[in-house]
Amino acid sequence: MGTSEGWPAPRPEGAVNGRVTVPGSKSISNRALILAAISDGPSTLSGLLAARDTSLMRSALVSLGVGITEKDGLVTVTPGSLKGPANVDCGLAGTVMRFVPPVAALADGVVSFDGDSYARERPMDVILGALRTLGVQIDDQGTGRMPYAVNGSGSVRGGKVTLDASGSSQFVSALLLAGARYDEGVDIRHDGKPVPSQPHLDMSVAMLRERGVQVDDSEPNRWVVAPGPLRAVDTAIEPDLSNAAPFLAAAVITGGSVTVTGWPTETTQPGAQLGDIFTRFGAEVSLDAQGLTVRGTGLVQGVDLDLSEVGELSPVIAAVAALADGPSYLRGIAHLRNHETDRLAALETEFNALGGDVNQTADGLEIRPKPLHGGLFGTYHDHRMAHAAAVLGLAVDGVEIENIATTAKTMPQFPDLWSALVG
Repeated sequence: MGTSEGWPAPRPEGAVNGRVTVPGSKSISNRALILAAISDGPSTLSGLLAARDTSLMRSALVSLGVGITEKDGLVTVTPGSLKGPANVDCGLAGTVMRFVPPVAALADGVVSFDGDSYARERPMDVILGALRTLGVQIDDQGTGRMPYAVNGSGSVRGGKVTLDASGSSQFVSALLLAGARYDEGVDIRHDGKPVPSQPHLDMSVAMLRERGVQVDDSEPNRWVVAPGPLRAVDTAIEPDLSNAAPFLAAAVITGGSVTVTGWPTETTQPGAQLGDIFTRFGAEVSLDAQGLTVRGTGLVQGVDLDLSEVGELSPVIAAVAALADGPSYLRGIAHLRNHETDRLAALETEFNALGGDVNQTADGLEIRPKPLHGGLFGTYHDHRMAHAAAVLGLAVDGVEIENIATTAKTMPQFPDLWSALVG
């Protein structure tokens, strides 16, 4: 919670109508950068997201010896001989702190990792333990958290590893993305409660297969990556569908119509489920050549949703639920307690500070709509918390968003895009 005044969330006078183009997907951008960095030749990426998380990923790879240049919006990645010593700043980016260590293990030399203060609290022991099992030397002073160092010898043995990825699908994706470059490949087995965010795992597997990597995921909770080269592939990055959530929510809340352009007809992005979710709230949704259009009907009904596959959408979904005409139950999102912040505690605290009635459950939130009032909404350095506050501001006077700049993590232009749409 900030002490100074925040960014006044704009409150529209009537229905919000318009078209929005959201920037490239963070999840696809950072996977594409990792895969390009360890492939068998140079490749170009178009539509790559320009935001804090992708900037941190680019810097991390460059520090390891990868060539990355940009011209006319095209980013060219040229794999190099991976070498330490190097220092990687993870910021608060889960994809950097989890995807880069398995690649750094292939470097010859010491690669040190650190990040923002809250990043030092995020558990890393699952991925560090898995890497040790696969033959990687890691120095973390026994904390299982940042800062730590990966002592690379230029190659990784690989082989079988069992881990508990119930806290994040990124633990599996991290090993999948680098595994083909390990001497024995990698045979990953998950042992624990269900892995959340299945679409993100599907995304990792699909992108590997596009590059000629053999991945066998036919057995539940097991992924086998055969050793071998990654083919360099030029990639066009899809728009970030999760970042479309607040814009589409504006149509639901105000009874307007919002179209997000360039919406793919087929995708592994979790945000693709937004259409179904907003339909449950009572909106009308259509997909055509123009994009995905959500039309508010004047009705916003309470929902009972399992969000285990789409946890990152939860803050915006919670904000819509807080403005609905009946109670809502959001389930399957216990893993959000280990995201950029403890998102469940943060949502409960900030919604209730504005007069809401939100309670945490073992694996989610119960939301009972009440008349809300204005106030400063804390964001906890979490871009999705800022999105949630902006959505509340559509229907509540006087909402101020603490540290709106935190949206630069995945969408630096959010304040401008939002103001242009909702006025």
